Amino acid sequence: MNEIIKAIRITFVLWVLVAVIYPAGILAIAQLPFLSNQANGSLIRNAQGQVVGSALIGQPFTSDKYFNSRPSTSSYSTADPKKDDAGILKTGVSGASNLAPSNPDLLKRIKTDISKLQQSGISATADLVYTSGSSLDPHITPESAKAQVARIAQVRKVEPSQLEKLIDQNCDRRFLGVFGEDGVNVLKLNLAIDAISKA
Repeated sequence: MNEIIKAIRITFVLWVLVAVIYPAGILAIAQLPFLSNQANGSLIRNAQGQVVGSALIGQPFTSDKYFNSRPSTSSYSTADPKKDDAGILKTGVSGASNLAPSNPDLLKRIKTDISKLQQSGISATADLVYTSGSSLDPHITPESAKAQVARIAQVRKVEPSQLEKLIDQNCDRRFLGVFGEDGVNVLKLNLAIDAISKA
């Protein structure tokens, strides 16, 4: 009987430690001023202070006055809660399509996307044609952003050099100058454009 009581006590103590104290401690640490933004979803606000997205999750931009983001195999950020036939919001699905390079559906989508880009006067780059592994990547390469400058400059009636400067200002450089690739967060870049041009 003593062993059973010891086992129950140990189980209870461990439960309190790992299910109550540890999560509460991590939550408290995460809310420290220098960590709270990341812990709360890296939310991005517009000039009016409204949350318009997250720095961690991409979203589509269809207007010619904005930079296009990477294509997505999921409709995670645009699923309509009232018409979620694919069940995206229920499952929180993200990820690649897993279609082979020879799959006709994938080839058809890529050809369609390349054709749309060419009609807009944009040179097709890998980021503007291929999805990321998560399908939620918020970044494109600086080269993919610069490929869209002429179109946006014409629609917004701003100098291309001004847009290129914005791209450079909103570029996230390689981590420690070595790891990963330079990337431009499309949502941040589009908000920066709105700040300089209302066209």
